[in-house]
Amino acid sequence: MSELSQLSPQPLWDIFAKVCSIPHPSYHEEALAQYILGWAKEQGFWAERDEVGNILIRKPATAGLENLKPVALQAHLDMVPQKNNDTVHDFTKDPIQPWIDGEWVKARGTTLGADNGIGLSSALAVLADKNVEHGPLEVLLTMTEETGMAGAFGLQPNWLQADILINTDSEEEGEIYMGCAGGIDFTATLPIDREAVPEGFAHIQLSLKGLKGGHSGCDIHVGLGNANKLLARFLFTQAKALDLRLVDFTGGTLRNAIPREATATLAVPADKLDALKSQALHYLETLKSELALKEKNVNLVVENVAASGPALTAASRDAFIALLNSTPNGVIRNSDVVKGVVETSLNVGVVAIRENEAVINSLIRSLIDSGKEYVVETLTALAELAGATARAKGSYPGWQPDATSPVMALVGETYKKLFGRTPNIQVIHAGLECGLFKKPYPDMDMVSIGPTITGPHSPDEQVHIASVGLYWQLLTALLKAIPTK
Repeated sequence: MSELSQLSPQPLWDIFAKVCSIPHPSYHEEALAQYILGWAKEQGFWAERDEVGNILIRKPATAGLENLKPVALQAHLDMVPQKNNDTVHDFTKDPIQPWIDGEWVKARGTTLGADNGIGLSSALAVLADKNVEHGPLEVLLTMTEETGMAGAFGLQPNWLQADILINTDSEEEGEIYMGCAGGIDFTATLPIDREAVPEGFAHIQLSLKGLKGGHSGCDIHVGLGNANKLLARFLFTQAKALDLRLVDFTGGTLRNAIPREATATLAVPADKLDALKSQALHYLETLKSELALKEKNVNLVVENVAASGPALTAASRDAFIALLNSTPNGVIRNSDVVKGVVETSLNVGVVAIRENEAVINSLIRSLIDSGKEYVVETLTALAELAGATARAKGSYPGWQPDATSPVMALVGETYKKLFGRTPNIQVIHAGLECGLFKKPYPDMDMVSIGPTITGPHSPDEQVHIASVGLYWQLLTALLKAIPTK
């Protein structure tokens, strides 16, 4: 038995413990999908998959509630795989290890997958719990949301029968989401030339680490450090001055996670090695001062390594470092319409140097299409100045807020009756699948709710236990309060 079994509501936490035990990072959700299909059929529910792998499960209405509008509960199957550098974990094979730390559930050295595992578990718990009263019910579980929303893109019309969709992918209890940002991936690819490292050079690895990382949408305004940008800043000031030869650069693992670590492999003239170490120490003190309130564990480590092949020519080195250093990152503009919400941002998520090219991958988010277009144009101009090729792909729409949404009003009324306080109506600066669902189901009324999850997309991810109980109360009360057709 998992220690989560002691938590309430028990059916939800038991299912979440099972979800954690089955590896399900993006592109590797099949084992979890097969388990859920088998479970649904054992319970006697109608269940099937579509061409892209999405799962749809149907449960008849509670006796006497057959005339309520049909509702779909929606979650995604995949989780973001991020781990601490000293954690040994294969996300495709090893289970997540959840544990209780006071008021929170966390994972040991990895992302927890509460995003969106808690929402997924709540939908299955509604199916399993005979005490939950509801009208005609569907559960839609989508594929590969975290790396491009493939399941939502592939959702076909006329499959769902629901009039109302409740998305369970929000991450703040007490807030109702009625809109979200759209996004687009941007890649700058810079051709590079290499040459042999001269004699008399020492080979070192310069690693910036210890950053918190986080969700590239929900956390982009917090002021967290981006390892790719911080290391590029140091290289820009020191590469020419110390005659550094850049052999390799790698940073970040996902375009939708703020990168926690970045590493440059360098060759430095032996007589300038001490100067490099001194400058690195000075830069570290600068970062500790600048990021004192946000990044208490930032570190810049210089280590000796074996020689590892040719380095970039000076021209290629300078072009790469200048391009990375000048690429904007973070909040571009705050919304004038929705106060306190970011309108447009980008995250320089993954950077890598290959044999003959350097690649910079960013994720752009915006509540408005023109915001995305502006950042794409900016990055394209930078790429052209550096001699790089630019490619924008995978654009997905935002979810336009509907202030007249009946289900949003119902959630607000239900919340106030349950808890005696008014919830916040919000637009989230992250990609929810609702915007994509609107294409095949333009008339479906949608809302997004969830428990409190902090640090998603990072090993600091945790879910607040009490908030899960409140979310469950809201969800189950809402299902009973759905109006008739």
